[in-house]
Amino acid sequence: MHGDDDGPVGELVAGAAAGDVECWNRLVQRYTPLLLSVVRRFRLDGSDADDVVQTVWLRLVEQLGRIREAQALPGWIATTARHECLHVLDGRRRVAPTDLADQAWPDGGGDPPVDTDLLAAERHEALLAAMAALPERQRALLLLLLHDPPLPYEEISRRLGIPVGSIGPTRARALDRVRSDPTVQALLRA
Repeated sequence: MHGDDDGPVGELVAGAAAGDVECWNRLVQRYTPLLLSVVRRFRLDGSDADDVVQTVWLRLVEQLGRIREAQALPGWIATTARHECLHVLDGRRRVAPTDLADQAWPDGGGDPPVDTDLLAAERHEALLAAMAALPERQRALLLLLLHDPPLPYEEISRRLGIPVGSIGPTRARALDRVRSDPTVQALLRA
């Protein structure tokens, strides 16, 4: 697990459950973008966002020994984060004073309700989860290919230490893995 690839999810989960701090850190590094994406979709920031992130990681630590299917971890993280975000928002509603005089009739203005963005958020989360499940080299390649402005293949080759001729086939394998991810498949069928 100390090579270029940061390890299959199952190995990282097993290692973290056994107390391997390096495995835990790799899990956190791999899935933090997914977790933060969920939190941002609920428009949480500051201490609320920090609380959700910490709670999700704490719940994962509590569940590490019970995880049977490591490939389901990204979905578990996204679902747990959504539940925690809703819990925070529900808590806000209960303690936030409301002045009925401040309530305006709906006029179509302002931010759209959170639930109108749910499908886009689910797609985004599914892609992030599928990306997180990729081997490190494939994930790094896809991220470099998304760079704006686009990087020349020679630069990508230099950064990743792979031949220019391997970039296309590696990209194709990575995209096939993303497309075949069960969460992505479910959203494509929806």
